[in-house]
Amino acid sequence: MSFIKKFIEQETITRRNFLLASAYGVGGAAVSSMLGGMARAAITDPTIAWSYRNRTNPYWNEIVSGGEAFVESLGKPKDFLTHLINEGSSEKSLADVKALLSKTNGELALAIDTNDAPNARPVVESCAEAGAYVSTLWNKTDDLHPWDFGDNYVSHMSWSDEGPAEQTARILLDAMGGSGGVVHLGGIASNNPAIERLAGLKTALKDYPDAELLAAEPADWDTQKANQVMSAFLTRYGDEIKGVHCANDTIAYGVLEALRAEGIEGMPIVSYDGNPQAVQLVGEGKILATVFTNPHWGGGITAALAYYAASGHFKPSEEPNEHREFYGPTIMVQPEDALAFKAEYLDSVPTYDWKDFWSTSNGQIQYN
Repeated sequence: MSFIKKFIEQETITRRNFLLASAYGVGGAAVSSMLGGMARAAITDPTIAWSYRNRTNPYWNEIVSGGEAFVESLGKPKDFLTHLINEGSSEKSLADVKALLSKTNGELALAIDTNDAPNARPVVESCAEAGAYVSTLWNKTDDLHPWDFGDNYVSHMSWSDEGPAEQTARILLDAMGGSGGVVHLGGIASNNPAIERLAGLKTALKDYPDAELLAAEPADWDTQKANQVMSAFLTRYGDEIKGVHCANDTIAYGVLEALRAEGIEGMPIVSYDGNPQAVQLVGEGKILATVFTNPHWGGGITAALAYYAASGHFKPSEEPNEHREFYGPTIMVQPEDALAFKAEYLDSVPTYDWKDFWSTSNGQIQYN
């Protein structure tokens, strides 16, 4: 458990350092065009950038590590990848993208999680107007589609979270004997995965009439906030809490620390993301299950799609819709297979063919 305390202590300091690395000046001429994008020849050597929350989060560290692995596959050093770190601010996310578009004159291949769904449209429109190429991950609104922007909006990848989150909820509820109070600690309220993971829990609860959702509050994907939220839950509900449903692994770390501070051992907990530390905790029985989404592959392939579209390797507009909006892979990790899984996927990261874009896709994204 010592790594959790260390994680909490270091998070603020490390985050401040990365904030300093993400500052860009704004300048240059504005670029205007039709919504479909500015017509231009293939970009010989586009700037490759990843825009994300921060690297202190183990999940996002794996995402960005995948982006760096892709850049290295091109024979370039890791630091060729430009980092746009938004620290959970949609306003900063958009401002950083616009500044980089100006700085590069639109010669940009951008991989991005736009922080929340509404921010995806202005980001995509800015890239299309500048003739840049963008691939999004996780967050966008249901009415925003790559095929509406010609080639410039290359792709969107997300994960079908409701089903796996329902599975983890059933594992949790079974461990509780099918009865008692559950609390849910979620991500940023407007994030697609946060919405779907809570929905999965609520779906599972329909089959457990003796179980009750006591409370569901956002913890913003953050360990420190999760610690505070869980401490407040313990004060408010005390022994009524029989299980904890966490929207991601870093939230679970904060929950575990809050429980430890109260001397509570063995509380059933489930989480999501499959970070190495969480998988180790699953192997030790301290977390019942987590869901691996292969962030290393996701980070690399999102950058690869944007880059190879920008450089003329393929034309996104000639691809079927299932290649432009698609689900990434998910693997459920439980105690009986956690250590074997860790050895195969985490201790030595597989080498991926970054031109094999859709090899592990789980099909086209479906909307309710």
